[in-house]
Amino acid sequence: MIKKIKITGNNSELRLSPTDRRLPLFCHSYLPPLKLPQNTMDSQSQNTSLQRLQNVEKRIVRVLELAGGVMDEMANPSGPRKELINNHCSEFMQLIKDIQVTLREEIKSACEYRPFEKCDYVPRISNEICCKKLEYVISQFDNMKQTIEGYHAAASDHMALD
Repeated sequence: MIKKIKITGNNSELRLSPTDRRLPLFCHSYLPPLKLPQNTMDSQSQNTSLQRLQNVEKRIVRVLELAGGVMDEMANPSGPRKELINNHCSEFMQLIKDIQVTLREEIKSACEYRPFEKCDYVPRISNEICCKKLEYVISQFDNMKQTIEGYHAAASDHMALD
């Protein structure tokens, strides 16, 4: 039985037989290279971040190859070779640890606050808040002025009655 896996984007199909336990390495040819704008300040750090993520991708492929190799060795009719399995498992565990550390660092880096270049959001919001405060103070002064004028009018009316 052959499984069909459709890869979206360019209508390609990848056929895997159930006995094939290894991930084909030609999958990378379906991914177009990312091009970043070179005018940003962080383009160098973005490139190194992408390179680290590409290295993680290669490590994941190697992990899958190791797992397939262990499965092949376990299915060996003459019995598995203990040394080969130990070597594969040790390399597997080290690669998993490296992948985990790198992904944790990349997630932490991606989550850090990085203010945008030429962003005026904070000053603009501060100015709007100041304007609202000034409008409130002016309305309070207007209320005080009306109250004072009301007292003067009441005092004038009271004096006129006397």
